[in-house]
Amino acid sequence: MDNTPITVSIERTVDPARIFEATAWMQTGINLASNYPGFLGSGWVRAGTYSTTWHMLYRFADDAALLHWEQSPERAWWLQSGSSFVHERTTERRTGIEGWFDEPTEITVEHAGVVADVPPRWKQAVAIWLGFFPLNLLFTLLVTLLVPGWEALPIIVHVLITTLCLTPIMTYVMLPGVTRLLRPWLSPTK
Repeated sequence: MDNTPITVSIERTVDPARIFEATAWMQTGINLASNYPGFLGSGWVRAGTYSTTWHMLYRFADDAALLHWEQSPERAWWLQSGSSFVHERTTERRTGIEGWFDEPTEITVEHAGVVADVPPRWKQAVAIWLGFFPLNLLFTLLVTLLVPGWEALPIIVHVLITTLCLTPIMTYVMLPGVTRLLRPWLSPTK
């Protein structure tokens, strides 16, 4: 087998009624492939805003690494999971970069680039907890002190109000801040 990096380009059609599902499906495929040795990157683009034609690229270090991914049970499961709304039209394999960007001529970029290393789930859980605990504690103290009758409300109302208030703060303020602070620990350089 050849030890030259190989890029695969796949053109697929997507059921227009299932765009959101297809978007998640494409990202899942990239995430699965990124766990395989020799994975060098991946991305996908749509032929246009309202187009049902999507183009996916992925690259592996050599034929052996590509074959390992293409024959994996994870890839088989992933392809099967999208079979009702995504259909493969053409597949091309190239070892150079010549000609990759000739078509399509107009595209809307949905996701592109190399997939970064993802921290282990336990580290993600620690980071989330480090943001959530102090925020939830502060919120609970404030509403208990400032909202008369808070304790008398049913638990479902407490949880509803708390999650409605804290979810946007966690998403847009706390998690980005905690992630920035913990970046060296979450994704140590290799």
